[in-house]
Amino acid sequence: MIKTELTTIEGRNPVFEAVAANLPIEKIYISNKAYGSQISKIIAAAKEKGVPFKAVPPDKIDELAKTEANQGIVAVCAEVSYVTVADILNCAKEKQEPPFVIIADEITDPHNLGAIIRTANCTGAHGVIIPKNRSAGVNPVVFKTSAGAAAHTPVARVGNLTQAMNELKENGLWITGADMAGEQEMCDADLTGPIALVVGSEGRGITKKIRAGCDFFVRIPMAGEINSLNASVAAAVLMYEALRQRRLK
Repeated sequence: MIKTELTTIEGRNPVFEAVAANLPIEKIYISNKAYGSQISKIIAAAKEKGVPFKAVPPDKIDELAKTEANQGIVAVCAEVSYVTVADILNCAKEKQEPPFVIIADEITDPHNLGAIIRTANCTGAHGVIIPKNRSAGVNPVVFKTSAGAAAHTPVARVGNLTQAMNELKENGLWITGADMAGEQEMCDADLTGPIALVVGSEGRGITKKIRAGCDFFVRIPMAGEINSLNASVAAAVLMYEALRQRRLK
């Protein structure tokens, strides 16, 4: 595991998932104006796991929170762990499944990265790889947007994305790039084996160096006047196509 800092986790579902995943939470702060079944569920889970929690005025929550959509609850964390590429491959091996990895190439918008991590979890991907530079990291906004999936989905943050791709290839993975000009429509491509799906940013798409490392490219069919999708939406469409194919195999 590679340690990195994460100061807060905010929102009811993300905080619950963080407690359930045994993340290193120092204390949970709950607004004394926050009520409901989810709050009760968090308190019960915190008691069971031995996580300290405290009721505080709403102003204290606003002081601690880094997002407005905190839903009256903030968990302060000492650290969260990135993993290595090898850890992700081991995850697939332990599940006895062909590796399915998502590579987010320079996704700088934390909302997009959070949504990609959430969909990766929902579709059974074994992990997400992001670069250290020119990319959002797993920060409070990403954690919130992922709806807590960042607590369960391994994320590797690498210094050299090309080297990470080479490591994947050495372990038998095919590198598949998402591109609107791809030679195959996603339904015609074989996404059932060991693959890594590369998704680029909305503005630039997949960067030139990373494109050079892709084995083939797939495109999403379009039927309207607009010929592109938001990065996280495009990633979701392709991940679910991979899941569909894998279930049929």
